[in-house]
Amino acid sequence: MTMTSQSILLKILRVIGLLAWLAHAWPIAPIQAEADDDYVPNEVVIKLSSASVLAAVAADYHLDPAPLSQFGTRPIFRMQITDGAEPPDRAAALQLDSRVLYAEPNYVSETPESRQRVSWPKGGEEGDYVEQWADEVLRLSEAHTINRGAGVVVAVLDTGVDRHHPALAGRLLAGYDFVDMDSDPSETGVYGQNLAYGHGTHVAGLVALVAPEAQILPIRVLDADGMGNIWVLAEALRYAVDPDNNPATDDGADVINLSLSTTRPTQLLTEIVHLVTCDNDDSDDGDDHGDDDDCLTPARRGVVVVAAAGNNASSTPEYPAAEGVPSALAVAASSPADVLANFSNYGGWVHVAAPGEAITSAVPGGGYATWSGTSMAAPFVAGQAALVRAVYPYLPAAAVTEIILETADAISGEVPMRVDVASAVGYP
Repeated sequence: MTMTSQSILLKILRVIGLLAWLAHAWPIAPIQAEADDDYVPNEVVIKLSSASVLAAVAADYHLDPAPLSQFGTRPIFRMQITDGAEPPDRAAALQLDSRVLYAEPNYVSETPESRQRVSWPKGGEEGDYVEQWADEVLRLSEAHTINRGAGVVVAVLDTGVDRHHPALAGRLLAGYDFVDMDSDPSETGVYGQNLAYGHGTHVAGLVALVAPEAQILPIRVLDADGMGNIWVLAEALRYAVDPDNNPATDDGADVINLSLSTTRPTQLLTEIVHLVTCDNDDSDDGDDHGDDDDCLTPARRGVVVVAAAGNNASSTPEYPAAEGVPSALAVAASSPADVLANFSNYGGWVHVAAPGEAITSAVPGGGYATWSGTSMAAPFVAGQAALVRAVYPYLPAAAVTEIILETADAISGEVPMRVDVASAVGYP
């Protein structure tokens, strides 16, 4: 074994040992409410056959006639329940009404790591970030001789970012905060008190590692404990592909990273993922009403959506990873041994794996730390998609995901393929 490989192995073993200590010794506070309360109280999401029936439907089902929100100009509304009914019960009643295309609670979304009550340990250096085991496995140095992601925008929908971190310097666009509804998507919270504090910065740092010349659009959709909801996520997805709300411009993301999930399939999220990827686009608006109802991106290429598969060591689907959209990739985590990580989800709905165990990246305050999870695996693939889009800028999103899958390497485990970034951009 060479001195270089010995050094790398020692770093890996040191990090894994620290993570094992953390799991037993770090005091973790409970996340919010009971686990059964996986929806926002007193809210329901409805899609109507027409906005003209909103007042009548609201009156019939004890909903406040003034919507809490509307999804653009579409007849999709977030409504407040006024009589104390449970959202699943009210949604079930609404679903039987012919005026209602679908109705569902506003389900909670969160980071997979928050669900496991795992935070990041302090420590790590810039050297551990730029020269970690994932770099060699993915062949990032070779890939960067072909392309570094210039001209591509990657949206990171997460807990926000540390806008002053040196690893992200010169790479961040303005972004938006859909939690506090303002123009500052910075991380909030306190290390040791808020489980997900630093999650978005860590994820963004990995996108920057893979695609150092790509621009990152930070969008805050989760609070410091890693909690959000499906309506906020849907609104943020719409913003990601059209930040200035002008379909005539092409200022949106080319790739979206979602290191978050919900265990509930929702019709709203399915519809929005189809809209941003343009997988249902008929190209002529022949059956649309007003604006193009099939595609939200001006150039109609669609956006590549990359989503974490989850950390439950289970084959149970998590969403949006399991949406089954051709231009969306569900990403599992692999280990330094180049096998599926023991915590990673798996199954036929998972497309590919990427390094996700003992991964070093940026954290708030200008430092670096190590985290494990499919949340860390997803941004490696998002960065890879950015490089592929930079090489082939006119390819539709589905073709980009096809390249990523066709160039992946075989590994052992329930998810038999692990991405190869260099191969995807044409390096031998």
